[in-house]
Amino acid sequence: MKKLLIKGCSIVPVKGPVIDKGAIAIAGDRLAYVGREEGLPSGWEEGEIIRAEGKVALPGLVNIHTHAAMTLFRGYADDLPLRQWLEEKIWPVENKLDREDIYWGTQLALAEMIRSGTTTFADMYFHMDVVARAAEEAGVRACLSQGLIGLGGGGEERLRAAESLVREWHGAGDGRITIMLGPHAPYTCPPDYLRKVVEAAAKLGVGLHIHLAETRQEVEEIRSAYGSPPVAHVAGLGLFDLPTLAAHCVHLTEEEIAILAEKKVGVAHCPESNLKLASGVAPIAAMLAAGVTVGIGTDGAASNNNLDLLEETRTAALLAKGISGDPNVLRAEEALALATINGARALGLEKEIGTLEAGKKADVILLNTRQPHWQPANDLVAHVVYSARGSDVDTVIVNGRILMAGGQLKTLDEERIYRETNQRIRALQGLSK
Repeated sequence: MKKLLIKGCSIVPVKGPVIDKGAIAIAGDRLAYVGREEGLPSGWEEGEIIRAEGKVALPGLVNIHTHAAMTLFRGYADDLPLRQWLEEKIWPVENKLDREDIYWGTQLALAEMIRSGTTTFADMYFHMDVVARAAEEAGVRACLSQGLIGLGGGGEERLRAAESLVREWHGAGDGRITIMLGPHAPYTCPPDYLRKVVEAAAKLGVGLHIHLAETRQEVEEIRSAYGSPPVAHVAGLGLFDLPTLAAHCVHLTEEEIAILAEKKVGVAHCPESNLKLASGVAPIAAMLAAGVTVGIGTDGAASNNNLDLLEETRTAALLAKGISGDPNVLRAEEALALATINGARALGLEKEIGTLEAGKKADVILLNTRQPHWQPANDLVAHVVYSARGSDVDTVIVNGRILMAGGQLKTLDEERIYRETNQRIRALQGLSK
């Protein structure tokens, strides 16, 4: 069994206090030891050693809502409200995407996520088998959903494709890849179609990933059409009888927050996308107080415009303080939990990832603290949340495999990714390559 030892670092395990002069021992794909260097069992000096003085170790970050291939549309349709952005700009060009476009757009997203410390992502899009292939090749952990729309025909075909994705990819990549079904939203999936999706997911033994209550317009439309706001509406259709990941949840009633807590729904808070599209700010302080599991998502790079989860976490913390008027809301350690263990819990992976402790999967990132914005070293957790940048990430390990070392990607060809994605978006816009 391959051994890997990280020594000399400070460790932010998320669960428990910061460990100075720490060591992390990895056996195969698992963490064998996390603690002070002086307590390291004998025999670990014989394998590969990463000397990590001046670095802080964290569990890999967990981005629980993305549309990875939408990196192709970064900067393409900015400064528009959500429905106009979707219906007039994004959906028309998405109709032109082929499988290779999605593969290379996903590769670009994976390069960006690895570089900024994300080791697990939850993605909803289409042609998800190529997204799975890209994730498998890159070495990351992924929870993937075929986007399902029940309007305008083709809904049954999309559902069959989603079922095939589960059969072909659930548990692939040494267990790194898991699959959910992805009904897009209640305004694109009528009740009968949502019931079919729930039935299919129950038979397959998988969960659901859906957009909910993202805009006031959505809330008004669903309430007008069905007599209930979005969360209450889909709860009545049985969605929450299965493990569910709900993206956004910006506009909620107190009753709906209670439903999310009771049904153990994971909520993906995407503050920067919601701000950019002027959708609003999710009431995460109220959700957390009610016991809702809230994690962090970036959404797609078309509406963010980056996939830096450290930045997203800082924005989440600052927003929560600003709109509440209370600086104690979402303290640094709580914000970091959103990007790690809470995200893992929302995906049903909390027993495997989200903290650094012996027995869990070896998903570890190292950040370089020998930089002015990390000094002086008063409070490492506060520095991670309020000072750190994605570009501080030096080393990324997933399942015990090194995906980036010294800022150099090991599993992706960045130059080819840049070349392919630039050529493809120009072709999609009708421009010469």
